[in-house]
Amino acid sequence: MTHPEHAIQIRALKKNYDGFQALKGIDLKISEGSFFGLLGPNGAGKTTTIGILTGLVRLTSGEAKIFGKDVVRDFRFTRKSVGLSPQELNFDPFFTIRDLLTLQAGYYGLARTLARQRTAEVLDLLGLTAKADAKMRELSGGMKRRVQIAKALIHDPPILILDEPTAGVDIELRHMLWHHLKEMNRSGKTILLTTHYIEEAEKLCSDIAIIDNGSIIAEGSPAGLINSLGKSVIKLKVRDWKTSYALKNREYNLTGNELTVRTNNSVKDMPDLISAVIALGAGVEEARVYNSSLEDVFVQLTGKNIDD
Repeated sequence: MTHPEHAIQIRALKKNYDGFQALKGIDLKISEGSFFGLLGPNGAGKTTTIGILTGLVRLTSGEAKIFGKDVVRDFRFTRKSVGLSPQELNFDPFFTIRDLLTLQAGYYGLARTLARQRTAEVLDLLGLTAKADAKMRELSGGMKRRVQIAKALIHDPPILILDEPTAGVDIELRHMLWHHLKEMNRSGKTILLTTHYIEEAEKLCSDIAIIDNGSIIAEGSPAGLINSLGKSVIKLKVRDWKTSYALKNREYNLTGNELTVRTNNSVKDMPDLISAVIALGAGVEEARVYNSSLEDVFVQLTGKNIDD
């Protein structure tokens, strides 16, 4: 089967809850094979969007498509095409990990032999083989999070949706999961990620959309968003600066002998700034650049920290 260009396409999507508008007509296109991050503060609409894509939430208006198929009309196709790792852990405590995954495979129509084969593959992929016969209550929080992702992968869907996949796990496990997710994406799997870790989005995602109050307010690559919306800072340690000196057409602060200038293009502005200082009769002893981060852009756009 030939898939259309976009693995996920959302158009004019709205969702109302008893008068509260959780989604206000969002548009989103996620290319097949991309690693896409959906960032926003708590309550911004991320989980509602994921719920609509996976059939857990009923949309109010607009449309959502998976490989060109409508998530409402063609729900059998779209739900088989997606593996969801939700934010909340949800397991039957009485089954072993192996049995949990085999049963999950059966829900998607895999025959028993194939289900067992696929279970063994996923256990090995996520480093869970040694825990295959353990029950969920015997696992650490990090191991439970791995099992959650394993459930999403068991039917080998072309799209993987991860809602806060590394919440509450230690740094070592987080980096291990990052490695596995990058490998899956390199093998062709489309991944949609929500996260409260800005570093995670910067490390993993090729494209990002920022959602706030039910609306998409920015979209692009991490580097593109930083370059277009972020502001870097140039700091110069100056000598022989006189109170009568002034830099024309620039906003700057002078604290002691440190001159601070905000800039949209530090590469272009640095030599110009140094030349301007020298032309006044002062000297430059040291020059440093502090570049904006994706977190700076997020706070600038939303007025909130990502975990607010």
